[in-house]
Amino acid sequence: MGPWYDEVFADRVRFGLKIRRVLYSGQSDHQKIEILDTEQFGRVLVLDGVFMTSEADEYFYHEMLVHPAMTTAPRIRRVLVIGGGDGGTIREVLRHPEVESAVLVEIDGQVVEVCRQHLASIGTAWDDPRLEVVIGDGVAFAREADVEPFDVILLDGCDPVGPSEGLFNESFFRDCARLLHPDGVFAMQSETPVFMREVFLDIVHTLRRVLGHAWPYFGSVPLYSAGMWTWTFASRTVDPLDLIDERAQRLEAVTRYYNREIHLASLAVPNALKPVL
Repeated sequence: MGPWYDEVFADRVRFGLKIRRVLYSGQSDHQKIEILDTEQFGRVLVLDGVFMTSEADEYFYHEMLVHPAMTTAPRIRRVLVIGGGDGGTIREVLRHPEVESAVLVEIDGQVVEVCRQHLASIGTAWDDPRLEVVIGDGVAFAREADVEPFDVILLDGCDPVGPSEGLFNESFFRDCARLLHPDGVFAMQSETPVFMREVFLDIVHTLRRVLGHAWPYFGSVPLYSAGMWTWTFASRTVDPLDLIDERAQRLEAVTRYYNREIHLASLAVPNALKPVL
């Protein structure tokens, strides 16, 4: 019997993985970083004791964060990703040939280095010439950057604690809106209403105040013990149901989860959440 690694949520829920060995364990300036080799999920990234992504199931999360925005935004020439140091989100962004430039802002350079070494199967686009990696604070970047507007902005943040705490408030969302093209799309992971209902609702309602329209969409990520996961699509002008069929159809040759039917179905809101949304 190999050892077990447990993630504990709020001293109420425990989710464990049987591990073969620890491939990496270190402390950056921001957080503890671990790479586990596990029986069920392959290699797993853990930050401050929380399971972030795995070789076996990362595509559920990354495809759903990226492609609803990328298949509906009128233009996808310039894309900004805040967070996402494992490389999975930017990999999915760069599947789209229309992307001319993509900027990834990650606060913890050590996460990028460790994931490039140990999770190379996830981060396959680090050397794409269209990509610029900025190691720095995404909150400060959104507030201070003087750049051409982005067509799509994706927030690939951890839970709203530690180095990601500033990525979940109205001030940050307004700074992102400043960087977003008037017809652009913003999307982010928005937690689970199972364990973090108030955080989820606050994200959706705050984005509606900032950009005018926001739609949560739903799916599952097996590594995340709550079962249900959400992302939120926000835009001043774009409806997430208005798929650009050519883009979505092209993706279906390479995606493992996302397709047009999944896209449309994910926007259905469970009855328990309809009154509060």
